[in-house]
Amino acid sequence: MKFSKEEKTQIIGDFRVHGSDTGSPEVQVAVLTHKIRLLTEHLKTHRKDHTSRHGLLKMVGKRTTLLRYLRQAAPDRYAAVIARLGLRH
Repeated sequence: MKFSKEEKTQIIGDFRVHGSDTGSPEVQVAVLTHKIRLLTEHLKTHRKDHTSRHGLLKMVGKRTTLLRYLRQAAPDRYAAVIARLGLRH
């Protein structure tokens, strides 16, 4: 369930907008999506882990906010991120 540095570097490399990009909305959404998927798998086996569930809900809310911003600021980039990550819109 651990999120390794190599995985994060790979995700940032895949979703970056320019060479030194680490904080664009696309990168943030991709990293949050990966964390959400890992935490969802953890919660399937540890159903009573309410602290992790609370963290998951906070991450989902943060991702929703970032996607809402991206949809308003750059609809074409929003559509590309949604398609690449396989998220519903």
